[in-house]
Amino acid sequence: MRDFSVTILGSSAALPYKNRNLTSQLVNYAGQLFLVDCGEGTQIQLMKLKVRFMRIHHVFISHLHGDHFYGLIGLVSTLHLLGRKDDLHIYGPAALEPIVSLQLEASLTSLSYRIIYHLTSGEENELIYEDERITITSFPMVHRIPTTGFLFAEKKYPRHINLETAEKYGVPYTAFNELKAGNDYFLEDGSVIANSLLTDEPVPPRSYAVCSDSLYNEELAYRIPGCNLVYHEATFMSDMAEVAKAKMHSTAAEAALFAKKAGAGKLLIGHFSARYDNLLPLLEEARLVFPETYLAEDGKTYQV
Repeated sequence: MRDFSVTILGSSAALPYKNRNLTSQLVNYAGQLFLVDCGEGTQIQLMKLKVRFMRIHHVFISHLHGDHFYGLIGLVSTLHLLGRKDDLHIYGPAALEPIVSLQLEASLTSLSYRIIYHLTSGEENELIYEDERITITSFPMVHRIPTTGFLFAEKKYPRHINLETAEKYGVPYTAFNELKAGNDYFLEDGSVIANSLLTDEPVPPRSYAVCSDSLYNEELAYRIPGCNLVYHEATFMSDMAEVAKAKMHSTAAEAALFAKKAGAGKLLIGHFSARYDNLLPLLEEARLVFPETYLAEDGKTYQV
């Protein structure tokens, strides 16, 4: 089974706090690295974790609040200084391109590589990336400005060949691709060997959802049904529910209810307010609603 994991680079909301950096995370799928959000200091975290910058080809920005993208120009500049030649794909709101372009223009920087921008919509689900193994879909969150979440969904694995049974029926290797695709095998006399006899079910595909800044919204949970791992912001505790609502954020309990409604396997909570030095109360609050909740801790890697 291919590696599918997420490393938290920053878990703080609005302000960096002690050992919590601003929002960013790195999704690793089979060696492909996808950066989600890029708060100030992200590239320092990448250096600390010894991530090879050049392996990052896709950056996803959920929205244009500073704690989610102020580190982007620094990363873009560093890649240039390191002599990058490969294209960098950046996915985000329409205003992101002129912001980055202005910063490069003001510093008289002519990049050694090309940035390709992909505009995201804060109003509907959009397939924004696809290859032979994974899809990435953006979906709307409910925040003060247009904001998207991102769903990383593994494509279905091919069926596994049962070599013992295949040998028994004299099935040649040349037929294996058809069997993996789910087709039956026809013998020379016209009789059929059912695919279910010659192959085994593959492991179920996995998925990971990044739910960025948002009010609690039950309807959005149904856009990511049965997700193996969900990251959802949990800026405040429930005793500050009115503040959370006014700022269009969620509480730890609301993040847990969201995961429960989505039928998630596990929940990571993050985007913590700097008012919380001790995060255990947020974790406890969430676990009362959804026991499989974990803190998104800077520098830690979680398997999907």
